Amino acid sequence: MNEDLKVNLSGLPRDYLDAAAAENISAAVSSRVPAGEPEPELVVNPWDIVLCTSGTLISCENAIVVLIIFHNPSLRAPMFLLIGSLALADLLAGIGLIINFVFAYLLQSEATKLVTIGLIVASFSASVCSLLAITVDRYLSLYYALTYHSERTVTFTYVMLVMLWGTSICLGLLPVLGWNCLRDESTCSVVRPLTKNNAAVLSVSFLFMFALMLQLYVQICKIVMRHAHQIALQHHFLATSHYVTTRKGVSTLAIILGTFAACWMPFTLYSLIADYTYPSVYTYATLLPATYNSVINPVIYAFRNQEIQKALCLICCGCIPSGIAQRARSPSDV
Repeated sequence: MNEDLKVNLSGLPRDYLDAAAAENISAAVSSRVPAGEPEPELVVNPWDIVLCTSGTLISCENAIVVLIIFHNPSLRAPMFLLIGSLALADLLAGIGLIINFVFAYLLQSEATKLVTIGLIVASFSASVCSLLAITVDRYLSLYYALTYHSERTVTFTYVMLVMLWGTSICLGLLPVLGWNCLRDESTCSVVRPLTKNNAAVLSVSFLFMFALMLQLYVQICKIVMRHAHQIALQHHFLATSHYVTTRKGVSTLAIILGTFAACWMPFTLYSLIADYTYPSVYTYATLLPATYNSVINPVIYAFRNQEIQKALCLICCGCIPSGIAQRARSPSDV
């Protein structure tokens, strides 16, 4: 009796109402189920593109130097061995920058991060150490001019190469062997996954090597000035000629040392005072000039060398220009 008194107040058939209620329930349920969100697009940091481009340029330049020295048997003097070491280190640094870009966007994992940072640290350390070794070699070639071309010098060069590459490899292995901040982000430096202490050790080591290079170049400058003065007296050159030659030698040394300091000093000092909380743009802005040092090194140390110029001309055009063949070495060619 009570059921017969129930009134359909909507004026619609009961079957229609049941269907509508079912539709509303399914719509409500579907609205609560999250729809499949599209995967976010891969956003590439412009700074990483610039670093990868720099790495490509570094690799191409230094690969040419390595091939020239490797395929030319006449370029086996201590000076060319050290230039080859510098070019090889910069080549590996360029490859490391390229690999870092590829792994950062295509193959992200802790292992790839550690391997990449280890390669970059080892190669740039070897590059800086090779620059110091070249400075030592130049000093010895001037200070011990009479006994420089001896077996003792060759042996000493090989010892320097073994030491600098051994030290650089050990520095590169430190993050891989556990000295990293992947487990404790609070210990990270401006370059993750290097720890703050690791970055400090690298920065202090660089400052020490820079101070040593500065001292050696001051001594080289004094020797060059003395040699230029002696040559001027022996050949009765005018004082102005002696002044021009000496000034050229000092200018060359200033360019070498100034370029090295301008490229590496900003990142070195920034690594000492900053940590992972600082904006990454500062890290990129100071790291990029440091990579430019590996771009400039072949120009300063390899392509200015007369023997390498001859070898490069033979490879490119099969001849040696008369201007290169007849040019004599002067005291300013340091």
